[in-house]
Amino acid sequence: MQLITEALLQRVLDRRAFLSHATTAMFGVALTRLLGGLEVRATGRSSAASLALPHFAPKAKQVLHIFCPGGTSHMDLWEHKPELEKRHGQPLSGEENMVSFQGKNGSLMRSPWPFVRAGQSGKMISSMLPHLAQHVDDIAFIHSMTSRTNTHGPGCVFMNTGFAREGFPSAGAWISYALGNANENLPAFVAMPDIRGEPPNGKANWSNGFLPAHLQGVALSAQQPLRNLERPAGLSATEDAATRAFLQKLNEQHALANPGDTELRARIAAYELAARMQLAAPESTNLGAEPAHIHRLYGTDDLNSLKAAYARNCLLARRFLERGVRYVSVYCASRASGVDGLLNWDAHKTLKPDYERHCPIFDQPTAALLTDLKQRGMLEDVLVLWTTEFGRMPTHQEGTSGRDHNPDGFTCWMMGAGVRGGISYGATDDFGRRAMQNVTTVYDFHATVLHLLGLDHERLTFRHNGADRRLTDVHGHVIREILV
Repeated sequence: MQLITEALLQRVLDRRAFLSHATTAMFGVALTRLLGGLEVRATGRSSAASLALPHFAPKAKQVLHIFCPGGTSHMDLWEHKPELEKRHGQPLSGEENMVSFQGKNGSLMRSPWPFVRAGQSGKMISSMLPHLAQHVDDIAFIHSMTSRTNTHGPGCVFMNTGFAREGFPSAGAWISYALGNANENLPAFVAMPDIRGEPPNGKANWSNGFLPAHLQGVALSAQQPLRNLERPAGLSATEDAATRAFLQKLNEQHALANPGDTELRARIAAYELAARMQLAAPESTNLGAEPAHIHRLYGTDDLNSLKAAYARNCLLARRFLERGVRYVSVYCASRASGVDGLLNWDAHKTLKPDYERHCPIFDQPTAALLTDLKQRGMLEDVLVLWTTEFGRMPTHQEGTSGRDHNPDGFTCWMMGAGVRGGISYGATDDFGRRAMQNVTTVYDFHATVLHLLGLDHERLTFRHNGADRRLTDVHGHVIREILV
């Protein structure tokens, strides 16, 4: 009976395939000639879809990317500005009538909190980050970052993809494309949105763009577990296995008949991954398996529900990295809301209460994740990145006690595999207004990340619409001063 059913189904599929493709067959022949020798890299499994080997010996094998959307203020957290403290209340010389993103700016405004020396390096860091201060000797701060946009959505996408408009692959997709995954039972690229929601421009931040569809980041977090992992009650394990085997046979036959259909292959790969994740995901996401002291370290049971939720995501990120996920993005905050600075770091009107809300959510769980990775020896392979989309103005917005957007100078940092710790590279001017020393771009940042993974950013390309596209577009230089 089963053989008869299979044969009948195959005849139906063959007849439908013939009818659906008959009218376009000649167009397919012409397209094949136009495409010529174009290599299709995508196959049914993520590891086979990679370039297999890095260009040279890597320092890092995995990436943890921590992103704080909203335009986090560099001179209030990371870059101490004594001159800003001295000139508080004075106009910014030469820019007395400066009009930025939301309007006219007022006078210079010092940080509401003191900076303190931390670590053997004596790095000055905000007193609002006492837990992260314990890691300054392992961090390479880049204080001269610049962006090409002062708008949140394009800024977030630019930091993640190297382009200010949507439709381009994210760094996680590029790295998954190049290196594949070390665990075929889990995604190569996981994006972990904050419990407060997705970042500005949402899924475009972990998009595959024009790369094969299976390289898109999988949105997965402690508050958003995978659904439908359990086998239906009326289906036995034997029937489930037989059904999947039959489906795989049909998929393989169809893929052979349509070798250039990468969307189909990506869909097949996604379903195959989903089947494997039925076994792997419940164990990977089981935070209850972690001992009590680890939960205390992260603060997963904190009375602040937002902090506890972010802490659980940080702990889950470590578990994914342990199991070979290539690229993990963790977001701390979300889109802007009707009240500036409520859901993310966009403190236009009330900087002090906004950051006194956000810093405690961010500080302990992030520092715990870094501590945990270090204690387990994972920083030998894991490269940690911290970014935001742009910085803030050293002045206050007219009529407010907040700061406006500033794409002309801000801070990002790296830590872990291949990175020199305890250093500060580049600087903004005395007030934090513009990058002045060793001015750095997002392209340079991405080129450095790829270099640490053993990839030449100029050689990692994908042919799209007649151009060899790359993460760094036509720009970028490796920041060698921060490398071991």
